[in-house]
Amino acid sequence: MRRENYFNKSPGRKHLFSPGTFSAQRYIMNDFKVTPWEVTGDIDYDELIVRFGTKKIDDALMERLAGYGPVHLLLRRGIVYSQRDMEWILNEYDKGNKFFLYTGRGPSGNIHLGHLMPWIFTKYIQDTFGANLYFQMTDDEKFLFNDSLQLKDTNRLAYENALDVIALGFDVKKTKIVVDTECIDTLYPMALEVAKRVTFSTTKAVFGFENSNNIGEIFYTSIQAAPAFMEKILYDKATPCLIPCGIDQDPHFRITRDVAAMMGLPKPALLHTKMFPGLTGGDKMSSSVPGSTIYTTDSPKEVKKKIGNAFTGGAVTVEEQRKNGGKPEVCAVYKYNFFLFESNDEVLADLADRCRKGEVLCGECKKALTEKLVKFLEGHQERREKAKDQIHDFMLHENL
Repeated sequence: MRRENYFNKSPGRKHLFSPGTFSAQRYIMNDFKVTPWEVTGDIDYDELIVRFGTKKIDDALMERLAGYGPVHLLLRRGIVYSQRDMEWILNEYDKGNKFFLYTGRGPSGNIHLGHLMPWIFTKYIQDTFGANLYFQMTDDEKFLFNDSLQLKDTNRLAYENALDVIALGFDVKKTKIVVDTECIDTLYPMALEVAKRVTFSTTKAVFGFENSNNIGEIFYTSIQAAPAFMEKILYDKATPCLIPCGIDQDPHFRITRDVAAMMGLPKPALLHTKMFPGLTGGDKMSSSVPGSTIYTTDSPKEVKKKIGNAFTGGAVTVEEQRKNGGKPEVCAVYKYNFFLFESNDEVLADLADRCRKGEVLCGECKKALTEKLVKFLEGHQERREKAKDQIHDFMLHENL
């Protein structure tokens, strides 16, 4: 199903850019839960590293990354905190073997700031290393796993969500958006190669599938694995792949890495981000709790209302907060600054210090954050509107 006229533009034909033993991955405890489809509770990220078998980004890797350019604030502040084979991918790059990037989105609704965060980091990697990017829109996944969505809904949302991706400024010459149902002829042969090497017992162990799961859900990881070998598919080149993603998506790619070894192809490397916090004080912004979520399409009035109701670490009264100070470590407003909206580390540290001393009140911080968010969203929304004229240049299927 093609969408050339979705934004009333003719797509035109373009040339593609030149190429350059498994343990259960679900981790559920009484206090938090992390799966590719659900994240709840107060997450112990260090414990996830142990359970998922990943590697913490250490000082040596940080120092090495600094040699390629300025280190992104998400790395500096430990938000991008875990990795698989990042040293290897840098070794290959230093030898002159470029890698490509792969990340994605399950289009089930509007985009919020939690979705943007790893994409902003992905753009930093693209800009730093000049890497090609394949951005997968898994409209098939959301149809299979969400009973309230029809395939026409997820396909439409894939195009809506793509506008937010483009608005971030990815290089059109190095970026292709892959809508699964429209690129299935490209993805399916590789998905079959993956599927043939993954047993049902593995999927049950990894994802907890039961007899009630539909067979599309059981097969789906094979489709998500395919873009990790995209340059093998398109150019017959075994190009290394780096996948920036939320730590919750790691189970899919642990399977992908195991299968890559069986196929004699490079294992994809990964960089994992933590979850973007919600305004209600939780560890993860959630679309199911609209008041905890800032969407990219929110108006200034909506932003002001949501930030005004945000959970903070302040005291009940002004007098008490002046006397005893606040708790920035639990404050959603402070966390927003920490994650994305205050790039200067010294300014951020000063804000936390003044909060603890009672020198700044919650209302002041909320007002300042609201102004930052409104400015950010106004710029993003303007670029998002312009992206309607560019969307067909980014789509993989229209450029084959």
